[in-house]
Amino acid sequence: MTTRPELLVSVDVGGTLGMADGPGLTMRLVEASPLPPARTRAILRSSLHTRPALTDSLMHEVCEAIQVPMETFPRDVPPAPFSLYPGTTEALRRISAVATVVTLSNVTCVDADTDGMRTLLSPWVSDFFPSCRIGHTKPDPRAFHAVTDQFNIDPNRLIHIGDDWTCDIVGAIKVGARAVWISRGRQVPDESLLVDHGVLVADDLAAAAAHIQHLAPRSVT
Repeated sequence: MTTRPELLVSVDVGGTLGMADGPGLTMRLVEASPLPPARTRAILRSSLHTRPALTDSLMHEVCEAIQVPMETFPRDVPPAPFSLYPGTTEALRRISAVATVVTLSNVTCVDADTDGMRTLLSPWVSDFFPSCRIGHTKPDPRAFHAVTDQFNIDPNRLIHIGDDWTCDIVGAIKVGARAVWISRGRQVPDESLLVDHGVLVADDLAAAAAHIQHLAPRSVT
């Protein structure tokens, strides 16, 4: 168990901190499947993204579920290089000045380059919680509880930042955490959550950092 912080902030990775420079395993499988992309991603979240290793039995299970031939499953695919959005490191520096920061991401064991993430995000990010390590994907409450349990805090002491409305925002508020949605100019899908659950909207991580700095004094009293 890790030292208990006064304020804990979890941050999504892809689409929030930056983007992969090329297709990863998930994207390749979504493109190969005849199923609607949203359906394929949901299947992969509940299977491929929660496993710590890529085995023959897992590949067979995934191929059967998304209706692709076993021989088309991408093998020996290295993690795509990850590029941070402009201003990400400065925003993380500002957040880490008032809170303990970790990542919480839905990612396969093939694409989860934790060592690379640590190099990119040190010293501002304290720990990394990829779904393939914790065994659960957002919006499953167990994904968020994996973080709060590690730090021995109640979910209401957690603020989660992410760009996916369902996985990041709906998932966070279901466990009682606060949430900041990275909109990047998109329309809010459900404005009632802003009123009923205090969901904050930020155009990018820099704007989210300003929200966190504003919330921090009231969070640690």
